[in-house]
Amino acid sequence: MPDWSYQTLFRPVLFRLPARVARTVTLNAMRGVSRIPGGTFIIKTLGHMEPSPLLESHHSAIIFSTPVGLSGGVDPHGTAHRALSQFGFGFVELGPITKEQQITTDPIRMDLTNEALLYPSEYENDGLQRFIHRIRNPGHRLPLFARIAADQAHSVDHAAEELRSLHHTLSHENLAGIYVEAISEKHDLTSNKELLQQMTELALQVRTTDHDHARQLLYLYIPLDFPNDELKQLLQDVDTSQWDGFVIGNAIHEQDRIRIGKEGLALCIDKLQLLREMTAPSAIIKATAGVHEPQDALDLLHAGADYILLHSGLVFSGPGLPKRINDAIIYNKISQTPPPPEPSFWKHWGWLSLLGIGMIIGGMIAWLIASSSVLLSYDEVFLGMTRTEVGWINPHLLHFMSHDRITLAGTMMSLGILYYYLAKNGIRHGLHWAKTAVMCSGIIGFSSFFLYLGYGYFDPIHAVAAAILFPMFILAMRSNPDQPLRSPVNLHNSREWRLAMWGQLCFVILGFALCIGGIVIAGVGVTNVFVPQDLTFMGLTREALNNANPNLIPLIAHDRAGFGGALLSDAVLILIVALWGLQQGQRWQWWTLLLGGAPGFVAGLSVHYGIGYMDFIHLLPAYFALALYITGLILLYPYSMSEVRSAKR
Repeated sequence: MPDWSYQTLFRPVLFRLPARVARTVTLNAMRGVSRIPGGTFIIKTLGHMEPSPLLESHHSAIIFSTPVGLSGGVDPHGTAHRALSQFGFGFVELGPITKEQQITTDPIRMDLTNEALLYPSEYENDGLQRFIHRIRNPGHRLPLFARIAADQAHSVDHAAEELRSLHHTLSHENLAGIYVEAISEKHDLTSNKELLQQMTELALQVRTTDHDHARQLLYLYIPLDFPNDELKQLLQDVDTSQWDGFVIGNAIHEQDRIRIGKEGLALCIDKLQLLREMTAPSAIIKATAGVHEPQDALDLLHAGADYILLHSGLVFSGPGLPKRINDAIIYNKISQTPPPPEPSFWKHWGWLSLLGIGMIIGGMIAWLIASSSVLLSYDEVFLGMTRTEVGWINPHLLHFMSHDRITLAGTMMSLGILYYYLAKNGIRHGLHWAKTAVMCSGIIGFSSFFLYLGYGYFDPIHAVAAAILFPMFILAMRSNPDQPLRSPVNLHNSREWRLAMWGQLCFVILGFALCIGGIVIAGVGVTNVFVPQDLTFMGLTREALNNANPNLIPLIAHDRAGFGGALLSDAVLILIVALWGLQQGQRWQWWTLLLGGAPGFVAGLSVHYGIGYMDFIHLLPAYFALALYITGLILLYPYSMSEVRSAKR
């Protein structure tokens, strides 16, 4: 469920359902995908959210692959943690955890205007024993942190004893750390002082009795809307250095519910600044409130947070939010560092540029031949017939063969343009997604040469072209270390971004559709060769063609299979660009899609009109693809052409 499907298709439907139902449907769907064979690979492929090594950090012996964590309230029952762990998170929170299960059937509501979730209870959870089972079977390898809370109705001594019991039980589990809720807005100042003092003594005891470097970390959990003046008094009266860190909550308490949403950001920044004033500079602080777009996360990090957790932002912005935040953090890190030296033209990207130029020239020559003589001399030798004699068999036969060869020529030109632009703007700068796109496309494209042999026809020009171009592909794929994108990335859920989600959806559908089309055409080319509409256009049967010349079908099959392979290679490039590559302000990407798609559509549609092959069913996939192509370009234009701007807060 990437943003391009969530924002466009799923969110409008899910937001019409009761919130609990929508959450259950979403998480169960994610769980279902992650549990099928290859399910996590599908999630990774659609989102390309693997964290960069540049994001890795350490706290004690704990390794965080990213500073972005998953809040416990997003998936309180652990339904889809295996799937969610693939979204670019560096750690996962469980809880709040209370000793006994707490359940309410009251509805969860949504404030769409203010982007907030309204929960009837802050402590609704499955109870300690079910959480222990979840800890032992997490379904992922991310560090786990548990937030523990006592029954708020009990006395301070009872609450302290309950927290100690929860900590003692969980201290034997595979947790990286525990968040202790020792401050509550429901207690008076005196009660909070007493409870905090007892829990600080527990933190001291853990520090002095457990000398294992891999011990669980203890964090003090601070309610988001707890009054600052009271918080100052509490922190002044205890030794805060005994805590490994602090966690700022995300709930704004109202009369009969809690509010978790975007409006918590300002309160969270205020709490961060206070904590930074009153704690050691080395103190680790996690912030959990109000992150709905990458700029929010940057604001929290700038205000003093070391790590952030996502909750309501995932609901309103979509599952791509962790990746977008990670990209923004990476850019902030590298923007002040000098770029690496630009590689030589002959290192790798230059060879891919030459490969692209070669395919463009080859496509133009093939188009010229296909629109004039159609057959080459070695084609006539293979058939044992001249072009004129082939035309005597049926007046539409040469037109049909021209139609196959022109569409192949247009696809070759599209491939060449895509290779050239990806070489110049992607491979040259070490962009991982660009290298992956070219690698997958090239393997498919050069492997499809063997489809030419499906009916026993060997095309010497294709063989020579492949022999010349393949070494360029190999040289282009030489050692080329991944480099982060050094251009500004999207920071806001702007109108341009939302339109771009629709544009991205169009190109993702187009990429998948062309992949299917390429596979089908290649499959037809090496099996039946013709679809019924082909034979209707020519006014011939397969048997009549075979009787006229047994080498005609192998020759046509060679063209069709070659076109199918080239189309699949082209489709993979478009699909990966759409899935992984699109970024705000990257104008070259828009021009790549425009120029890379144009020759294929012009060739395919113009030749059908030119020869009069206008069967609507036959051309319907092309019309559908063209509609997606044009619509996608229109919707992506504002996003691709606009500059990235930081928020003014």
